Amino acid sequence: MSTENIVPLNTKPLAVKRALISVSDKTGIIELAQVLVSNGVQIISTGGTYNTIKKAGITVTEVSELTKFPECLDGRVKTLHPVIHAGILARTSYNEDVSTLNSLNIEAFELVIVNLYPFAQTIAKPDTDLAKAIEFVDIGGPTMVRAAAKNFPHVCILTSPDQYDGFKNELNENKTISYTTRLQLSRDAFQHTASYDTMIANYLIQETHQVPVENLNVSLPLAQSLRYGENPHQMAAVYGNQKDYIDCFHGKELSYNNFLDTDAAIELISEFDTSTPACVIVKHTNPCGVATGSDLIEAWKRAFETDKVSPFGGIIAVNQRLDLDVAKELDSIFSEIIIAPDFSDDAIKLLTKKANRRLIRLLKSPSTTNSIIRSIFGGVLVQQPDRYKLADQEIKVVSKRQPTEQEYTDLMFAWKIVKHVKSNAIVFVKNGQTLGIGNGQTSRVDSSELAVRKATKANLQLSGSALASDAFFPFKDGVEAAAKAGATAIIQPGGSVRDQEVIDCANELGLAMIFTGVRHFRH
Repeated sequence: MSTENIVPLNTKPLAVKRALISVSDKTGIIELAQVLVSNGVQIISTGGTYNTIKKAGITVTEVSELTKFPECLDGRVKTLHPVIHAGILARTSYNEDVSTLNSLNIEAFELVIVNLYPFAQTIAKPDTDLAKAIEFVDIGGPTMVRAAAKNFPHVCILTSPDQYDGFKNELNENKTISYTTRLQLSRDAFQHTASYDTMIANYLIQETHQVPVENLNVSLPLAQSLRYGENPHQMAAVYGNQKDYIDCFHGKELSYNNFLDTDAAIELISEFDTSTPACVIVKHTNPCGVATGSDLIEAWKRAFETDKVSPFGGIIAVNQRLDLDVAKELDSIFSEIIIAPDFSDDAIKLLTKKANRRLIRLLKSPSTTNSIIRSIFGGVLVQQPDRYKLADQEIKVVSKRQPTEQEYTDLMFAWKIVKHVKSNAIVFVKNGQTLGIGNGQTSRVDSSELAVRKATKANLQLSGSALASDAFFPFKDGVEAAAKAGATAIIQPGGSVRDQEVIDCANELGLAMIFTGVRHFRH
C-alpha cells in the first residue's frame, strides 16, 4: 500500500446518489429504501434483498447487472468484484480516483447498507455442527462493510436496523449526511466486524479445544451505561447479555456494585437445586447468611439468624417461587435486591411498595463455559470459573473417626458455601445453616476467630458444628481453634507439608476430617 499520496479527509456533508444494499436481517429495509428513492437515490442490491425490495414495488438494480457476472457457488460470490469495490473505495474528492472511475466506467457508491449472516443465531441452535456453522461465515458482507468504513469520508455505512431512523431523519432534513455521522457509523462498522470475527474465532477455539489461545478475543455489546463505578468519581458501563440471565423488573437500574453483588448471589444460589428451599444473603459480594429449610420462610429465617446486621442493604436470593408469605418476611428489613426464579402477583404488589428496592427474576443460572477476566497491569488475567463439583471418590476421610451422617451432610453444605467466601475463608454450619462466616483475613486463624465471634454475637451455638476451610490448615492451631469453638468435623483440601500433624491433632481431639484435594481460593 503506497502512502505517497495521502488524500486529505473529506469533511463536507455527503450527498447520497447511489446505495448498495445487501442485508441478512431485512427489518426496516423497505421503509429505508422508500426514503432513499424519495430522495432520488439509485438502489443496487443482491439476491434475497433485491427480491424483497423489488416485490415492494421499489425500483432496484441487481448487482449482477453491474458486474455482468452471475452469482455463483451457491451465492458465496456475488459482490467480490472490482465494479463493486472500486465504487465503494473511490475517494470522490480526489481527482485521480474520479478519473480512474471514469476510465473504467464505474460509478461510486455514497451509501452501503450491509448486515451479516446470522452466525450467532446459527451456532446457538443445538443441531448446528461445524459444517453448517461455516456456511454462515460471511465473506462478502464484511468485505463491503470494511471497505465502506475505511472510506467513510466519502461513503456512509449502515450495519444495523437500529441506525436506520437516525439516518432517514438526517437525510430527509438536510439532504446530506454529515462528516460526524459518517465517522461514528464507521466506528460502529469496525466494531461490528470485529465482534463478528471474534465470535467466529471463539467458536473455532471451542471446536479445537485450544486452551490457552495465542490472542484473547473479547467483543461484547454495550448493555448499558452506569451512573458510576464502585465510587461516584469512577465512570462505568456494563457489557454483555445480562438480560438473558436476569430480569430486573422493579426499581432503579442496577449500579456497578449491584451487578457485582447480584453476580455473587446468583453464583451461590445456583449451588442449590430447587428440590430443597434455600436462601442466600450477600453483602459486598460475600455471603453473610445461607440456609436451607422446610420452606422458604424457614430458609430465610435461618439464613438471617447468622448475621442480623449485615443483611441491611444487602442482596437476598432464593431458589424457589417467592409468594406473599415469604415476601412479608423479607419486607421486614431493607434490602437492595431480592432475587427469585419467580414472584407471585401479591408478593410483587407488596414488595414494589418500596421504590428503591430492586426485584430480579433469575431467568437462568450462569454458564459453565464463561471465562473470568480481570484486568491487571499491562493486560488481563483469564481463568475458568470455579464450579468444580466433588466426585464421591475424591472425598477422603483422613481421620480415625468417620463423620456421622449429619456431619457429612453439613460438611458438603459448608463446602458449597466456602468457595464463595473471600479468602482466607472459614465457614461453620450445622443442620443446613451457616453459624459463623470468617472472610478476607490475612491468616486462617484470624478467619476462624472472626467466624466464632460472629456466631457468638448471633447467639448461635457451635457445639456439634461442621467447619469448611477454602485451603489447607498450615498448622494444627487452626484445628485446635475449631475444636475449642465446638466443631466436630472439618472439610479442607489438604496438601500441607504438615498434613500428618493436622490429622494427628484431629484424631487427638476426636474430630472427623475430610480432605478434598481441591482448594477454593477467592481473591
